[in-house]
Amino acid sequence: MFALMTNKEIYRSYLQQLQQLYSPNEAATITDWVFEKIAGLQRADIIKNPSDLINPETLVQLNDGLIALLQHKPVQYIFGEAWFYKMKLKVNDQVLIPRPETEELVQLVTDEWRKMNSKKEISLAGEVIKDLPRLSVIDIGTGSGCIAIAVKKNLPESTMLAIDVSTGALSIAKENAALQQVAIEFRQINFLDESSWEALPVFDIIISNPPYIPFNEKDQLDKNVTAFEPHTALFVPDNNPFIFYEKIAAFGKKHLNINGKIYVEIHEDFAKETGQFFQENYSVEIKKDIFGKERMLIITPAPGNG
Repeated sequence: MFALMTNKEIYRSYLQQLQQLYSPNEAATITDWVFEKIAGLQRADIIKNPSDLINPETLVQLNDGLIALLQHKPVQYIFGEAWFYKMKLKVNDQVLIPRPETEELVQLVTDEWRKMNSKKEISLAGEVIKDLPRLSVIDIGTGSGCIAIAVKKNLPESTMLAIDVSTGALSIAKENAALQQVAIEFRQINFLDESSWEALPVFDIIISNPPYIPFNEKDQLDKNVTAFEPHTALFVPDNNPFIFYEKIAAFGKKHLNINGKIYVEIHEDFAKETGQFFQENYSVEIKKDIFGKERMLIITPAPGNG
């Protein structure tokens, strides 16, 4: 416990203990979040009033939070929320915590389709075409709904279908869509079962951040990931690590419009291997994230395969 300690002393102790598990920057970010969320104190407040005391009830909450964090529980699950694409979303252990890399995938999609629509809006006569066709989008493996909601908010003219095998994930995704006031259709579908595709229409955009980490890499991941985040959303069998990409490639043959595109997030070490599943019927472009890692594919139907 932190009894008889000042703001500054408690903050410093919190930070030092978290640095046992996290990098200095991560530990500082988490500590700042905890103090602001639980104690209503920003770092500037602590610097300005270092000798102030925190009330006993808040001290208990801070201590409970630290115990959970030292057991590797992600801070997002402790507070039940995560930030993604400037939105605060609900999260729990039924869904993955949204990552910054996935924000880049959303940015890629929205930037490309905004540009395409802006070109369509001007007719040859220079007049604005008001009634553009609505984009149809499917998000495969929606989880918290972060991708579907962000795309829908930034491409409001689109119709969005978001699917997931998990009832728990879909419950969270529906809550997030309601909180963000976007209209999205959610369906519980096991995408790996090809018979489930029959009831699905054709789409302009297929987007997915599917499971892609082989089980044999589990020990390389941080404990806060493997001990708390849902394994069905993370891992794939060692003997078939590209199963979701293989299925997405097959799905696109009948469910992607001729002028449509597929966007997927990928394992940074297997960009070329992942792309091979699309090369027979599509053109494949590998995109790097801001750190120079090959993390995304843009896939378009090859001529004659629409």
